[in-house]
Amino acid sequence: MVNTTLLSLLFAFAAPAAAMPAAPAVSTAPVTFDGKVVLVLRSRLFSLSTEDRARLVEERLNKIALERAADAGRIAVVESGSASEIALDDFIIMAVTDKDASAAGTNRKELAAAHAAAIRAAVGEYRKGYTLKSLVLGFSFALLATAVFILAFRLINRAYHSVEAGLAPWAGRSVKGIKLQEFEIFPAERITEFLEAGLKGLRLLLHLLLIYIYLPILFSFFPWTRGYAEKLFGYVLHPVYSLITAFLAYIPDLIFVGITIVCVHYFLRLLNAVATEVQSGRISFPGFYPDWALPTFQILRFVTWAFSLVIIFPYLPGSDSPAFKGVSVFLGVLFSLGSSSAIGNAVAGVILTYMRPFKIGDRVKIVDTMGDVTEKGLLITRIRTIKNVNVTIPNAMVLGSHIINYSSLSEKEGLILNTTVTLGYDVPWPKVNELLIAAGAAAEGVMKEPVPFVLQTALNDYNVAYELNVYTDRPEAMAKTYSAIHQNIQDKFASAGVEILSPAYSALRDANAPVLPGSAKAGPQAAFKVSLSKTGG
Repeated sequence: MVNTTLLSLLFAFAAPAAAMPAAPAVSTAPVTFDGKVVLVLRSRLFSLSTEDRARLVEERLNKIALERAADAGRIAVVESGSASEIALDDFIIMAVTDKDASAAGTNRKELAAAHAAAIRAAVGEYRKGYTLKSLVLGFSFALLATAVFILAFRLINRAYHSVEAGLAPWAGRSVKGIKLQEFEIFPAERITEFLEAGLKGLRLLLHLLLIYIYLPILFSFFPWTRGYAEKLFGYVLHPVYSLITAFLAYIPDLIFVGITIVCVHYFLRLLNAVATEVQSGRISFPGFYPDWALPTFQILRFVTWAFSLVIIFPYLPGSDSPAFKGVSVFLGVLFSLGSSSAIGNAVAGVILTYMRPFKIGDRVKIVDTMGDVTEKGLLITRIRTIKNVNVTIPNAMVLGSHIINYSSLSEKEGLILNTTVTLGYDVPWPKVNELLIAAGAAAEGVMKEPVPFVLQTALNDYNVAYELNVYTDRPEAMAKTYSAIHQNIQDKFASAGVEILSPAYSALRDANAPVLPGSAKAGPQAAFKVSLSKTGG
């Protein structure tokens, strides 16, 4: 008996099996008939895969269904030792093995009986659809569906024309143009045109939707086209079902992402509150300056969001797909190539923030630019010169050059301004010191204490260089202070009858009459004649 069963199974599946390549991995395969799943195969049979078994069973079901003389009620289970055969008389439809039963979690006889019942029901249902009564009933339902379709089509058109007729008057009264300050982005007429186009598009969409619903319903009334009906419905229902299933599966990850974002949001709000208090001076930390508060908060905010993105990235939908990874790599390479200088400036900006070489409002000189600092950003430093010109300097250049800050010590110790004048040896230096100190003290913007002082910086061939030094606490007014000092020097020396030798010039005088300090006399000196003899020619 066992040998007979094995021989019958081999003869039933020998021809298809011989043409098949190496056996693929075991998987489940549904057996479909008339567009419906009848049963599911879960194991191989000899060299046949589950897909090949399902295809062969489908062919046998189609053959039985087309033979009107074959009574589906005679489909039964025949036990043959190691397998249970489902057959119609002597025609074997399929075989159920112990391996099938083990994969289904039941015993072989129960599984074979269930498969036989499903096959009988499927064949019987298929044959009912081809009876005269079912065809007449299907034709009647098709006429009814067509009448409903025509009625719905006309109702949509009537509703469209009714709304279209009232749209123009309503738009003229209620629709206003969209403006951005004085610029009109969308005039009212253009908005009305958009509404009319949208109404036409809505009508077309409803027509297409109505046709899409009508055709599958019409096809479902006849057995020849029932499979097309299920396919048409599947084109929309399967994607919708997949989206809903994917969304439901993503809900736990979505909750994790939401909790992470909420925690980061409130953590940053706490950091912002602390930074604001530190900047205002109500909270202080040893060695931490108040002007560091805002830049430090911005750095921590960037680091926090970057760390959070790394955490939630694996939980984003599609993050493990090749397309998502490819786009991420492309954006990373693009950012790296295009932002090298920007990153260098940003790093320099961070270093300058914690070096504190200057602050907003300081009078500084960077490279060849002198002026007041108006902006100190992460990427650039902006300076306004005394000529009211804004100069933008990249932070990398600022960090790589020397910085002269005229304001850092001016409030406490005062900034020393100096200017040099040259006078002849005939003018006593105590008098020069007195005149220079008086000129400096009288200038606007010069501090009373400490008092100005004078240094003799050079004994030149024809004159002495005197340097006047004054203190000021207004470095932003350096140009005006220098101008006032120079004016006062000219006035003081002119009123004292002292001649300034700056710039130097040639003096012709009697070399036999030396002029020593204290020997100069007021008034014009005796004239002398210089004679230049002409030679040659």
